[in-house]
Amino acid sequence: MDNLLSIVTFLPALAALILGVFLRGGDAAADRNAKWLALIATSATFVISLFILAQFDPADTGFQMVEEGAWLLGLTYKMGVDGISVLFVMLTTFIMPLVIAASWEVKTRVKEYMIAFLLLETLMLGVFMALDLVLFYLFFEGGLIPMFLIIGIWGGANRIYASFKFFLYTFLGSVLMLVAMVAMYADAGTTDIPTLLNHEFSAGSFNLLGIHVVGGLQTMLFLAFFASFAVKMPMWPVHTWLPDAHVQAPTAGSVVLASILLKMGGYGFLRFSLPMFPIGADVLAPLVLWMSAIAIVYTSLVALVQEDMKKLIAYSSVAHMGYVTMGIFAANQQGIDGAIFQMLSHGFISGALFLCVGVIYDRMHTREIDAYGGLVNRMPAYAMIFMLFTMANVGLPGTSGFIGEFLTLMGVFQVNTWVALVATSGVILSAAYALWLYRRVVMGDLIKESLRSITDMSRREKAIFAPLVIMTIWMGVYPAPILDRIGPSVEALVEQVDTAIARAPAENAVAAESH
Repeated sequence: MDNLLSIVTFLPALAALILGVFLRGGDAAADRNAKWLALIATSATFVISLFILAQFDPADTGFQMVEEGAWLLGLTYKMGVDGISVLFVMLTTFIMPLVIAASWEVKTRVKEYMIAFLLLETLMLGVFMALDLVLFYLFFEGGLIPMFLIIGIWGGANRIYASFKFFLYTFLGSVLMLVAMVAMYADAGTTDIPTLLNHEFSAGSFNLLGIHVVGGLQTMLFLAFFASFAVKMPMWPVHTWLPDAHVQAPTAGSVVLASILLKMGGYGFLRFSLPMFPIGADVLAPLVLWMSAIAIVYTSLVALVQEDMKKLIAYSSVAHMGYVTMGIFAANQQGIDGAIFQMLSHGFISGALFLCVGVIYDRMHTREIDAYGGLVNRMPAYAMIFMLFTMANVGLPGTSGFIGEFLTLMGVFQVNTWVALVATSGVILSAAYALWLYRRVVMGDLIKESLRSITDMSRREKAIFAPLVIMTIWMGVYPAPILDRIGPSVEALVEQVDTAIARAPAENAVAAESH
């Protein structure tokens, strides 16, 4: 099938256009039609994306199914996937139908709500497939707009503050990335990502305002991209927008934010920071590793004192993203394999945890942990599913959470044993806050009068969780298909980084040897 990537990317946008132009909103029938059209469009996108996976050759470490053509104002439209990006495409198309199905109870401005999510899917898919700097930047920044509207219109009581904080943090971080892209074009004479991956940016040290910059231009470019991707992940200490955004966003918004949007930061590190600026990455890797370790411990401790379920899971997400950045900047096979696996696993587990909160929020309209207790007596199916994803979040062997954490810690241990030691304590802390949450919400006697009439999960809710349960257990028991697909591309990336560091200018030798 020709133009498969473009079809998958723009099919949700086409559905959004049909919704906006042909479907009037406001009455119950129109709202129902809007939901069904969005569900059909996202489901069709997932089915078509399976053909991408079927055609993908894991042994080929280059970009596959490349589509290229002229675009507006002489810019290049170029799309493609490799072993690093193809599974993020699949994660996005897999999660979106579940997100739409979880939004069935939305009552206000349903048509606009569905349009926002459909456009968001197109923009997220574009990020993972774009092979041109300008195209990548447009998709990367464009995703802010629908998410800003989703939080700001359909969010909680403090939604305006949360939506502006989300937008300003992520947008300001990306301004430096835009400046770096201009510098890259000036140096390389192209915005073509495959060409830039093979372009050697200057790594000669120089003085800037009296400061000796080791790694030269590569370090400066790395820092500019780091500012954008670190906020997107988000990394400590620029993570404070995430808990507010999660708490105020509707359930579906939180799922997309946790499952897909955060992964753009990790993907950016893998696509740009490591292969394009290997010397800059090597110079700053020790700092990033320690920032990641601090993030894991600090945000886990903060999660322990939360009274809001969504905020606790949000801080848990920051901690788990710490394992990702740690694995990426270990810059070895196990570390990067683990980081990618952890991102995919976290997409299913964290999304499911936010859906678990949404199930009881729809019934009781509160996220306060103290408002619950003893739910197992009235909601046994819910208690079982919540327990599975709680254990997966902790990293229990047999679930996908274990594989990602184990591989990243293995990779980091080879680089810095002290960082690995500090990060491993996060496994214990994650068990503490996750089990504490589960104990207070689900276990014990049902003593609150308000909970005596609460109903267990409906068939629709169980159907939403079923694919997430299957993926979490399947990836934990049999991770080989995932690792086999990403392995060759990761191996090529590690070899490229090691070769560049080996050829580092003499003044950078100390940094290269220390890493």
